[in-house]
Amino acid sequence: MSRLLSSETVHASTVATEGRAVLITGPSGSGKSDLTLRLLDRGFTLVSDDQTIVQRTGDRLIATAPANISGKLEIRGVGIVDMDTVKDVPVALLVELTSEIQRLPDDRRERPVLGVNLPLVTVDALTASAASKVALALDRLGLKF
Repeated sequence: MSRLLSSETVHASTVATEGRAVLITGPSGSGKSDLTLRLLDRGFTLVSDDQTIVQRTGDRLIATAPANISGKLEIRGVGIVDMDTVKDVPVALLVELTSEIQRLPDDRRERPVLGVNLPLVTVDALTASAASKVALALDRLGLKF
């Protein structure tokens, strides 16, 4: 029997609201930091930009920033700026950035991270409605704590 890792660093930006975190994944240049900035404008708080430490605690995943980038957000064309942050927030939703969006996806899509199944939604970060879609998905599909 193989042992599951208890923590890993994932290529994701993470924001939180009301005690629940959203992991935003996608390839470099897909808009993670830009979508993060738009979610911050909606009242979310930064957990981490570009890299997130995810730790399994029981049946939950907890997100925090690596120490060397904690409180920093890279904004293309502006630079790296200091931001207020939160740490050790339970992960409730995984957002995957892509330009290939299904019109009516299955609401029960999940992706395992460290053996915990997270609700999964795909979003095109370049659309004006991306931040609204993430907020709605968190309310509708995100794990409740």
